Amino acid sequence: MSSEMQVFLLPDLGEGLTEAELVNWLVAVGDEIHVDQPIAEVETAKSMVEVPSPYAGIVAVLHGEAGQTLDVGKPLISVAPVGAAVAAESAASSEEADEAAAAPPAASCAVSGAPSAAAEAYRTEEKAGSGNVLIGYGTSGGGEARRTRPRKASASAVAVASAPDFGELSLSRTRIPGKLSAVISPLVRKMARDHGVSLDAVPGSGESGLILRRDVEAAIGGAVRETVPAEVPAVAETATGVQDARTGLSVASRTPVRGVRKAVAANMTRSRSEIPEATVWVDVDATALLEMRAELKKRDPHGAPGLLAFIARFVTAGLKRFPELNTRIVTAEDAAGGEMQEIIAFDGVNLGFAAQTDRGLVVPSVRNAHLLSARELDAEIRRLTAVARDGKATPTELASGTFTLNNYGVFGVDGSAAIINYPEVAMLGVGRIIDKPWVVGGQLAVRKVTELTLAFDHRVCDGETAAGFLRYVADAIENPGTVLADL
Repeated sequence: MSSEMQVFLLPDLGEGLTEAELVNWLVAVGDEIHVDQPIAEVETAKSMVEVPSPYAGIVAVLHGEAGQTLDVGKPLISVAPVGAAVAAESAASSEEADEAAAAPPAASCAVSGAPSAAAEAYRTEEKAGSGNVLIGYGTSGGGEARRTRPRKASASAVAVASAPDFGELSLSRTRIPGKLSAVISPLVRKMARDHGVSLDAVPGSGESGLILRRDVEAAIGGAVRETVPAEVPAVAETATGVQDARTGLSVASRTPVRGVRKAVAANMTRSRSEIPEATVWVDVDATALLEMRAELKKRDPHGAPGLLAFIARFVTAGLKRFPELNTRIVTAEDAAGGEMQEIIAFDGVNLGFAAQTDRGLVVPSVRNAHLLSARELDAEIRRLTAVARDGKATPTELASGTFTLNNYGVFGVDGSAAIINYPEVAMLGVGRIIDKPWVVGGQLAVRKVTELTLAFDHRVCDGETAAGFLRYVADAIENPGTVLADL
């Protein structure tokens, strides 16, 4: 074990996320921990995650409090060697660590050692892998850097001889998975993602290929100017509390947009701004499907698939016939170096379904759904719903769908002009099933009717294809026995 304090930086938890909310500490200052022991629960825009420690030793500093949003690459926990004296409170140490981590990388590396050596260590670690890790960090025994400036004297400081240099730790612990060139700043990564710039294609102008802000700015075609919002008196303090300047009404509450809600807002905004969507819908007589399920439930009260599972089975069959709706549009580079759009088709279906949770709306996906029977789909839908509501769904389970099925009928509504789950190109919505007058064999009857709504990206197909898919699923619901026999 190292004789110096080791500082673990918040890693990239997947999907290029740049921040996470600290929900709960699982350890306290003074606790002895071992490698891969869970130390904190954090909530990302994707899921709730337990973060394991890559170090063993005594917890010296907890860099954050429950409810605080932490940036990727900033200190999460400091671990001292077993036997080192640590104070019960380490707020000053935490603040200094945050300041050091935020310092420009050049200042960190100028004294402690050659930047090229740090970058080379980074590349070596990336190529070698590091075992039982989250995305973006590992338990490697890479070289440790010494602190380049003395720690301020404080009664609450950790009693150790020296501490790591946070600049070099940023270099060796924060990066994009699979990317060999160093990317220290989460802000640089966010800027690249927001402007659709692939960091794999960006040459770094810093030492040893370090990608800096100016490199990303050049890649997006010009300098990106930072704008400081004008000070607008959104609210005004009054004798009775806080008053909104625009409406004159008292402000009842303020709720930060973060976590799942923040991710949903960003995704929906991007979908609306980029996808030229169109919508088609049809009323469907679901009486036969309900009768078939009721008969199956009599035979097997606990094993009969739910209605959503049957519809999911019809959807995967429909996507096989109309694969244009199971695609994705990406921007690529043509032979002349310009931009072009490509439609990527998939050999299979990962079927997403909307699930309402206490944390907001999430869309877990059944991987390889086209290979599953209605009974198998039902079991997987139930499992994914449970883990999503518990906040335990993985980024892969929440971000790998190719088509989404949305059963908003459970909320008592008939239809919806749905927003497509970007970057997919279509979403099928199912409304509530209610009694309606219906003509059967020339006679008026009361039937169980639902409405199917398909929102689709008009860039990938025309209305004929969308209508063909929708009609296929509708016919399958109206004649389930015949369709299931042919699957």
